[in-house]
Amino acid sequence: MASETVKLLGLWASPFVLRACIAFNIKSVAYEFVEENLAAKSDLLLKSNPVYKKIPVIIHDQKPVCESLIIVQYIDEVWTSGPAIMPADPYDRAIHRFWATYIDDKWYPKLRTIAAAEDEEARKAAIGEVEEGLGVLEGAFQSCSKGKNFFGGDKIGFLDIALGCLVGWIRVIEAFNSINLLDEAKVPGLANWAQDFIADDAVKDVMPSTEKLAEFAKTLFTHMKPQ
Repeated sequence: MASETVKLLGLWASPFVLRACIAFNIKSVAYEFVEENLAAKSDLLLKSNPVYKKIPVIIHDQKPVCESLIIVQYIDEVWTSGPAIMPADPYDRAIHRFWATYIDDKWYPKLRTIAAAEDEEARKAAIGEVEEGLGVLEGAFQSCSKGKNFFGGDKIGFLDIALGCLVGWIRVIEAFNSINLLDEAKVPGLANWAQDFIADDAVKDVMPSTEKLAEFAKTLFTHMKPQ
């Protein structure tokens, strides 16, 4: 497969683009990163993802694949020579997909509401919902990890990537709001897992620093404010 061409259309600050980066690193796949300007999306992006018109998209031998969780599963299925990302057991795969969907559809939208809260009451309510969701995910971690370091066991797997891509932005929200979401006293499994995740060889070189993400967030919030 050395002759194959692989492109990743994305934005460095996007946690969902990070999912593809980590999956490629696990599989030792070389790819070209094409930085997108979301204010002026490229023709290649619009052509590759005409339905949602969003990142990430990978283009594998001129064939586009869209949506981050689908991309991670595609990478795992195509590049079989590297470590497996999805669990081997069909039931475990189903459970990991379930919790990944929970993260994207239920928990992540709550995380975003912290930054979007219009007043202190709304902010506190949003933080409470996020913390409640982390308690649920703590239970999932204890069940899936079976006492090991990652949701996937000894090594990073599908569910680790699904949640771990958000660790950088969790840290930014913690810093902006003077809170500790990944509190070792409340979610000890996730607190330790997060440290192990960001230190992993597949992650540490592609995970943006909290400081860099914070600067990006400040710029983003400034542009979002009414003029």
